[in-house]
Amino acid sequence: MSKPLVIVTGKNGQLGQELKLQSEAAEIFDFLFTGSGQLDITDNNALADLFDKHRPRYFVNCAAYTAVDKAETEQDKAYLVNAEAVGRIAAQCRLHNCTLITISTDYVFNGKGTAPYRPADATEPVNYYGYTKLMGEKLALENNPATIVIRSSWVYSPFGHNFVKTMLRLMSDQKEIAVVDDQRGSPTYAYDLAQAILAILASLDDGNTAYGIYHYSNTGMISWFDFANAVAGLIKTSCVLKPIATAAYPTPARRPAYSVLDCSSTEKTFGISAPHWKESLVACLQRLGKTMP
Repeated sequence: MSKPLVIVTGKNGQLGQELKLQSEAAEIFDFLFTGSGQLDITDNNALADLFDKHRPRYFVNCAAYTAVDKAETEQDKAYLVNAEAVGRIAAQCRLHNCTLITISTDYVFNGKGTAPYRPADATEPVNYYGYTKLMGEKLALENNPATIVIRSSWVYSPFGHNFVKTMLRLMSDQKEIAVVDDQRGSPTYAYDLAQAILAILASLDDGNTAYGIYHYSNTGMISWFDFANAVAGLIKTSCVLKPIATAAYPTPARRPAYSVLDCSSTEKTFGISAPHWKESLVACLQRLGKTMP
């Protein structure tokens, strides 16, 4: 009997690369990983051909337009990738009786909260990127009820461009770095998020049909300055970190001041518990070959 096929988009992104590495141990599935070189997710004919040819049982969409600041001026491109394409993928999933898992963001919230955001809490993006991701959620769930949306936050890994790798580069090049200290959230190690996705896939394949919106991040709340300070402490750099207010570091896109996610429904529904952010940061730095104290 053949194994259920999982198609994964965004194979060259942080999460896609982590999933590819970990998929080898997920023996109950076959995987097909695609990147922009193999599949244009904005091309409906290409999507239809992919589904017709491979007949996947599950589809994990890790492809996204992630340039938060650029999205303010590249609105059509961001909307096409993060919203329209996700809706088209969901429609193909429904046609082919395929369950969709798509990744979203903490940036769907306005950041005015004081307690961790639950999946059902009111959304109000403060930037265009967040708006496109929210529309992608809505189109996915409208076009394919058998969809799981996973909102995550502050994703980092040994791959691609992310906050941890940027801090490591700046700490090696500069004597002092100013880091925003009034935006609070929870980092997410892409390795842990990939583990969670594989656990959700296994649960779905075991008959779980608890579709809808879920949250996943590492545990613990910090600011970007706290995060940078932890990196500095672990690699023993001489670089001095200076906390600053968001107002002192203007960007084209606003960021939510508070975007901690309540992940309790994810743990309850799928039995997934996330490590503390510091534990995962240590693991990532070790993979990057950084000296630990």
